[in-house]
Amino acid sequence: MSVVRNIRGQSAFSFLVIGCLLNPVAALAAGETDSVAVVVDQARVIKLPERVSTIVVGNPLIADVTLQPGGMVVVTGKGYGSTNMIAMDRTGAILADRSIQVEGPSDKLVTVFRGIDRESYSCTPVCQRRATLGDAPTYFDAVLGQTGNLNGAAGGSAGAKP
Repeated sequence: MSVVRNIRGQSAFSFLVIGCLLNPVAALAAGETDSVAVVVDQARVIKLPERVSTIVVGNPLIADVTLQPGGMVVVTGKGYGSTNMIAMDRTGAILADRSIQVEGPSDKLVTVFRGIDRESYSCTPVCQRRATLGDAPTYFDAVLGQTGNLNGAAGGSAGAKP
């Protein structure tokens, strides 16, 4: 009798917690939050419902999202941090709300600190200069300038006739 009295005195929240402990699969499904992890300067393809027509990104400085036909979505890491993406259909109904986590590269990257200034090198297989968010402005601008000059020269020569 005392057990019955204790259960009747419990709140609905207690029953939910007990139910979740007894059925961990249901607990995971109920509290599941979809998260998309992507590395800065890289892209990842994810699948959303086909009827998605609009995508809103919380902070476009952190991630860029491009909707492709059939609900395919390309998520590109732009800056470090966390933001979210909301996918809606033509009526404005929310079909998905996902967190996007953008992290720094971790494979074959060497970071050199010169006092407070930072330089990044991609070592695949030989170490080469790489522009990475957080590098010292002079280093970053020099690497980016060289990359821009190279891309411009390659683009200009591609259209030139012999």
